[in-house]
Amino acid sequence: MLSSSLLFLFTVLTPALCCDWLRHYDHYSNTSLTLVRRMVGQVTHHEAPVSFPYRFYSCIRHTEVKSQLVFIRDSLSLISDLYHHDNISSVPWETKLTHRFLIDIDSMIDGLNTCVSMQKRADTRLKKYYKRLVRRTVYCTGRSSESWQTLIRETKLHLDQLQLLVSSILHPSAAANRRRCPPHTH
Repeated sequence: MLSSSLLFLFTVLTPALCCDWLRHYDHYSNTSLTLVRRMVGQVTHHEAPVSFPYRFYSCIRHTEVKSQLVFIRDSLSLISDLYHHDNISSVPWETKLTHRFLIDIDSMIDGLNTCVSMQKRADTRLKKYYKRLVRRTVYCTGRSSESWQTLIRETKLHLDQLQLLVSSILHPSAAANRRRCPPHTH
C-alpha cells in the first residue's frame, strides 16, 4: 500500500519537480496581472460575447501534471496571440503596456517550454475558444476601445485561473483525490 502511494505521488509530482522554472511563475504572473490591471482602466459593464470556459479549468485540474503544464503553456500562447495584431493603436491604454505584458507572457511560455515537450498540445477546444473570443470582440467591433477592454478583462480571468492551477501543481495537497474529467460531448 505504501509503495503504491509513493509510486502515485512520484508519477504525479515528477513533472512539477523536474520543472524548476515553475517557482518563477508567480513572479511573472503577478507582473502580468499588475500590467493587466493598469490596462483595464475604467471597467466597462459589457458582458463578454463568449462564455468564460470554467469547465476547461475544472477538467484540467483532474489530469496529470504534464497535461496541466501543456494547458498552461498553450493558454498563455493563445493569450499572447490575442494581442499580436498589426494594429493595436485603438487600445484604450498605452501600447507600451501591451508590449511589456507580452514580454512577460513570452517569458512564461519559454519557461514552460523547458518543462514539457513543444510537440504536445492542449485540447483543440481551447484554441477554438480563443478564436471565437477575438472574433466576437475585436474583429466584430472594428477594434473598438470597448472590445479591447472586454478582451483584457477576459485575459485577467484567464491569468487568475492559470495562477490557481500553477499553485495547485506546486502545492498538490489534493493530488490523491484527482480523477479524470468526462470527455467533452457536443
